[in-house]
Amino acid sequence: MKMLRAVASVAVTALCAVVLGGGAVAESFSPYVDDKGKISIPKDFRSWYFLGAWGVATDEEGKVGSQGIHNVYTQPNTVEVFRKTGKFPDGAVLVKELLNAKTDGMTTGRISYATETEGWFIMIKDTEDRFKGNKLWGRGWGWSLFKADDPTKTVTDNFKADCIPCHVPARKNDWIYVRGYPVLKN
Repeated sequence: MKMLRAVASVAVTALCAVVLGGGAVAESFSPYVDDKGKISIPKDFRSWYFLGAWGVATDEEGKVGSQGIHNVYTQPNTVEVFRKTGKFPDGAVLVKELLNAKTDGMTTGRISYATETEGWFIMIKDTEDRFKGNKLWGRGWGWSLFKADDPTKTVTDNFKADCIPCHVPARKNDWIYVRGYPVLKN
């Protein structure tokens, strides 16, 4: 009987290894990151939790409006964990969709609305510093900007030069501008 259980145990373990690809799926950090730290855009992010939007004000003198709108999404479990702990969980993905905008007059007043997609900025939380030496990873996050004309290739070369300068004001909040995401508050 012991021998039968041992054989059954080995068979189940072998079957799991085959089904899971030798454990790769079970041990995967994120489906949006390969084993070298290359980040990809989640295809279904618009069905995720909408964190909030940012209007990028025009800086042209005499004009009022937005030159861009940034919509930010994350997985529902990220919001749940953040509300409980005040921290982004390991593997959390933030997708900032960068949209160009136009401003116009309507009966309600001056409005800005999104036009075409300019690109996507993806951040993935890494609490274990998995990708040492990869210039897209550091300060607890993976950082990648993708342009709409080629969403398969990041244009980010080095997060320290390309990303951190914009996030310095948010460094005390884990590099994220949480004030723009009211849904993170209870």
